[in-house]
Amino acid sequence: MSTTERPRILVVGGGYVGLYAARRILKKMRYGEATVTVVDPRSYMTYQPFLPEAAAGSISPRHVVVPLRRVLPKAEVLTGRVTTIDQDRKVATIAPLVGEAYELPFDYLVIAMGAVSRTFPIPGLAEQGIGMKGIEESIGLRNHVLEQLDKADSTTDEEIRRKALTFVFIGGGFAGAETIGEVEDMARDAAKYYKNVSREDMRFILVDAADKILPEVGPKLGQYGKEHLESRGVEIYLSTSMDSCVDGHVVLKNGLEVDANTIVWTAGVKPNPALARFGLPLGPRGHVDCEPTLQVKGTDYIWAAGDNAQVPDLVGRKAGNENAWCPPNAQHALRQAKVLGDNVVSGMRGFPQKEYEHANKGAVAGLGLHKGVAMIVMGKMKIKLKGRLAWYMHRGYHGLAMPTWNRKIRIFADWTLGMFLKREVVSLGAMENPREEFYEAAKPAPVAAAKPEEKAKAS
Repeated sequence: MSTTERPRILVVGGGYVGLYAARRILKKMRYGEATVTVVDPRSYMTYQPFLPEAAAGSISPRHVVVPLRRVLPKAEVLTGRVTTIDQDRKVATIAPLVGEAYELPFDYLVIAMGAVSRTFPIPGLAEQGIGMKGIEESIGLRNHVLEQLDKADSTTDEEIRRKALTFVFIGGGFAGAETIGEVEDMARDAAKYYKNVSREDMRFILVDAADKILPEVGPKLGQYGKEHLESRGVEIYLSTSMDSCVDGHVVLKNGLEVDANTIVWTAGVKPNPALARFGLPLGPRGHVDCEPTLQVKGTDYIWAAGDNAQVPDLVGRKAGNENAWCPPNAQHALRQAKVLGDNVVSGMRGFPQKEYEHANKGAVAGLGLHKGVAMIVMGKMKIKLKGRLAWYMHRGYHGLAMPTWNRKIRIFADWTLGMFLKREVVSLGAMENPREEFYEAAKPAPVAAAKPEEKAKAS
């Protein structure tokens, strides 16, 4: 930790907003003007729109994450959690990965904790569900799906085989539709290498409580996405939800019951629940309540943005929607982070704050290799694309939005190699417990019980 007397800008969270805001602040600051400290439980930022492609093996998982210390060499990066914030004393309590918690004073505060999976108290979900919020879950899902194909190919038990080849995805937004599209694509490719498994043996199910999927791209493209996935053999059940999944026995509210080893939960996100401990003003859904300047309401030294912030959408409000809020997507997070960084530096110097205003530029979604939907907004005109062209738009937009040229180049290199080389379909399931084999080899041999006559001799 720094021991300087310079003012400290504490950035809570090293995700998309935290990384970009810290970079912006460091870029705008004069040398020695302040100390920027970033606190996050992980030492890297994850670009979440690429998690489905990482799960499908189209991108190396290492290229989806950005190491904070490498990208922010002039900042302090602390690997840990902020557990409490004392606003009166301007002190945060840091719980590091190891060791005792300690207090860290600050002068300016940036809340960029992002969101976590929104779950419900569904029996069996905690034990059986797989999320898609982090790169670890993405890698785990890929290994798990390929491991199910290994099981199905090797067993003669029809019940085990059927359960292994049934894949249930809960949530039909971007994360759910993109993940099931990519994973189905991967499983279809992988099945070519198994003698006893074909795509017809697999069952993919997508469930959503809403009456449509992909609401972000509009009803027509959402309907196209639904029909496209159904043409690939995906069963889609709308206006329903999952009641339970104990031991993999999935029960839907519409009466459908199936046994599945794979249950992927992508039914939305919610602001990080730790925000409730910080004494900040929160909106009805738990977001930090912000002014258009991204300042937390009632403060002049705290800012927030991204998935954990409730930011007024000035463009929507000018159009007549008085309750318009910025949606939680990468498009807004990137632009908010830049405005937030500028405002922190302005606030530190006593200058006026700038309001965040950004018109929606559209949305893109990939549904597997060479398949996608895209809605591009150009003024009052909306351009709707589907198929291969939309897929190119999806890759182009997110490839350029990926932080740092290092990662951009690696991502595009992965895609270029993928045009000429076949997709890797090997499961590395042993990554879940990498020491297990060594432990089996190194553990002490069990001591055999002594025979009665040996005991007598010993006495």
